[in-house]
Amino acid sequence: MARLRGFLWLLAGLVIAGLAGIVAFVTISRASAQNAAGEATQLTTTVVVARGPILARALLRAENLQVQKVPVDLVPEGAVTDPSKAEGKITMVDLHPGEMLLSQRLVDPNVLSRDGRTALLLEEDKVLMALPVDDLMSHIGVLKAGDRVDILISLKFPIISGVPTQLTTQGTGQTYSQDEELATFCILQNVEIAGIVNENPLPENKSAGTIGRVTDQVVEPQALLVALSPQDALVLKYALDDEGIKDVVLRAPGVEEVFTTEAVDMDYVIDRYNIPR
Repeated sequence: MARLRGFLWLLAGLVIAGLAGIVAFVTISRASAQNAAGEATQLTTTVVVARGPILARALLRAENLQVQKVPVDLVPEGAVTDPSKAEGKITMVDLHPGEMLLSQRLVDPNVLSRDGRTALLLEEDKVLMALPVDDLMSHIGVLKAGDRVDILISLKFPIISGVPTQLTTQGTGQTYSQDEELATFCILQNVEIAGIVNENPLPENKSAGTIGRVTDQVVEPQALLVALSPQDALVLKYALDDEGIKDVVLRAPGVEEVFTTEAVDMDYVIDRYNIPR
């Protein structure tokens, strides 16, 4: 009898242990299923992150950015969700690879603040020079900060012929007539536009917007701001002071190579198009 009673207690213990194991298994399975369902239903959104390290005051380009999906609850306020909203902006802080871009840390170099200053793109070894907008390209609203342009100049150069005039060369006693001939050449290549200055200040009742336009009203710019080496700035100033005629031509995005060009004058045109003399 005692042996039978012990056997029954052992059997009861095994049954209870089995039931406990089943309950634990069911509980763990349900919890895992709930966690998996929660992860599957967790809301995500797309944010813009740095593709690689980006230094402060750098101009953001498409190749510097990439999009990444993250949970909504991990997105900080002001996170940029569209790459086009960051392209052409200047970052005010260093960015590490994979770091989210925040709108409050980006500045548009084309935006005029209330104090009348702009966020200029300028490297340490460059100087800022203001160019008059007396050429058509600068007037039509195509140019923007960060664009790469070439600057063309037309200047009049003296030509000397053998016809006697009032001009006498020193030491020879020979006289020559001095006339002028127009020549056009590319004086500077791959110049980066640092900013564009508006002709008129923003009205007090208007919010700051892109330089070159105020709301729907088109405002012509007053000057192009270009970043040049000090020597290039002197060369360009000399050409402008000598009443050179300036034109700006826009390069395709990403093209920074040096083009081979030849100055154009009357002889060049005659030879190229076989014009009878």
